[in-house]
Amino acid sequence: MTQPAAPSATAPRPAAPSRVLIGLALAVPAVIAWVWSYVLPTLSTVARSFRGDGPRGSGESVGTANYEAAFVDGVAGQIGFALLLGLVPLAVALLFAPLLAVLADRAGRAARLVTRGVLALPLAAYAPVAVLLGLRADRIEAGTLTRDLQSPRLFLTSTLTQVTFGLVVAVAATLYLSALRRRDPGHRPAPAMVAVGGLLALGVLATALQTYAAPAILTGGGPRGDSATPVFTTVQTAFRTMRLGVGSATSTLLLVLLGLLGLAAAALVLATRLRIEFDGWRDRPVAGTAESSPGRRPLITGLVAVALLVVAGVTVWASLPWLRNSSSGTGRLPAAVDTSTVLVNTWLPPLLSTLVAVTLAALAGFGIGALRPLGRFSELLLVPFAPWLFVGVGPLAVAGYERTRDAGQLGSFLGLVPPVWLSVPALFAFTLLFRGQHARWRAGGGAGRTLLLPALPMLAVTALPTWLAHAQAPLWATLVGRGPDSMTAPVLVQMLVDRRFGADGGLPLGLVLPLPLLVLFVLLFAVLTVGYLERLAIRVGRPTAVQPAPAGAEAPVHKVTA
Repeated sequence: MTQPAAPSATAPRPAAPSRVLIGLALAVPAVIAWVWSYVLPTLSTVARSFRGDGPRGSGESVGTANYEAAFVDGVAGQIGFALLLGLVPLAVALLFAPLLAVLADRAGRAARLVTRGVLALPLAAYAPVAVLLGLRADRIEAGTLTRDLQSPRLFLTSTLTQVTFGLVVAVAATLYLSALRRRDPGHRPAPAMVAVGGLLALGVLATALQTYAAPAILTGGGPRGDSATPVFTTVQTAFRTMRLGVGSATSTLLLVLLGLLGLAAAALVLATRLRIEFDGWRDRPVAGTAESSPGRRPLITGLVAVALLVVAGVTVWASLPWLRNSSSGTGRLPAAVDTSTVLVNTWLPPLLSTLVAVTLAALAGFGIGALRPLGRFSELLLVPFAPWLFVGVGPLAVAGYERTRDAGQLGSFLGLVPPVWLSVPALFAFTLLFRGQHARWRAGGGAGRTLLLPALPMLAVTALPTWLAHAQAPLWATLVGRGPDSMTAPVLVQMLVDRRFGADGGLPLGLVLPLPLLVLFVLLFAVLTVGYLERLAIRVGRPTAVQPAPAGAEAPVHKVTA
């Protein structure tokens, strides 16, 4: 009997009016949060950059004087140095990480799962303030810090390489492994690998441009500003010398660069038709690949083991000073400091903003990627958000501070909440996931099975790193905190160490990321990477056909062209 032709995943389908309206409506809350969190602060920063200096601004236009002052202060050199800090992580992301991913993929499923599990360690052990303070304390004890500060740029570059190596490898290799995932031996993963590499390169450069903690802790931006970065200079200029106009000018220049990087990332996503597909909860070996021949490549497996030892070794080596002090010194805190209050201030405010930011991103991603209100052009709805894809708190710090001050929230619990109510990276991730699942849903798969169930773990995948990053970032809490009742652990510990507190009793670094929380994060990241991310595939091109699912399969299978 002739089987009916399977519907084409690429055939144009007119969107139902109700689906169009619902899709756009689901994006409205994200648009409101985007305007409040990014657009208005950006406009405020630009406007502030043309106004006179002072705590509240003089209200008088000074033309381009603030920009001239920023260039006199060396903003061009600061941007160049920040990009220089990103060169080694860039090389790691584009050379070491893809090599590890390819080896793990060739070595078979067991090696790949072990790789993902090991990479959960540097993902969970993200505590830059604790690690940097521990490394600085080690150098002080060894008497080498003064010598290191004679070459501050080299010192910062080498230290950041040591601190970020494991994290960069973990993030990059995880994405490359998803790009390598295939259902048939004829699938070519190289285009997806190239697309992932391009996104990683843009992300690494954007992150380097916003470096703040390392110069603040290790060198103080000196000597003579040689080791200053744009965000560090913005904070020093705006909040130490009260030249908010000059600081806003530096931020505006930085926002332009970050906006260009974000637009480039969106263009790459659109041009390659990049999407994320969920390949089901059960793995099925692919004939003709290493998956179907476990253990046949012991040399590759050995190389994977060596690479993982390097990653784990560098991560532990960088974290040892922090781990040695994770349980010391906490009992000798000043009497005015309540440990429970510090921990609440550290973890609860960023949790609130993270839950809202990721939830709104998921709703908008569903509206754009699954309901597709503009048909095949739906992903164009991501373009307005793209300039802020890589923007963190630093470039908008002046505007955020002034808004918090005017609301009377300085030194309060609400003031500690990061002013980010939409996660733009999560919005992109959810849109691409729902885009990848859309063809299976339209081919007859149930919405719950093909759309909602595969997306639920993505909430944790996007929320956990966002929460951890905000909790460990010292910048925002430094600006809005007032006294011990409104301090977070990274800010408090840095202040105590700077005042040489606990020099004879250990450093209270255990407050920054307590050991029980570290263990919890390791377990959570391991479960997500092994149990969920292992089943996500990053693919490019256009689905060419949707075929009925074999018996017992979770959803229809579609072949793709790279």
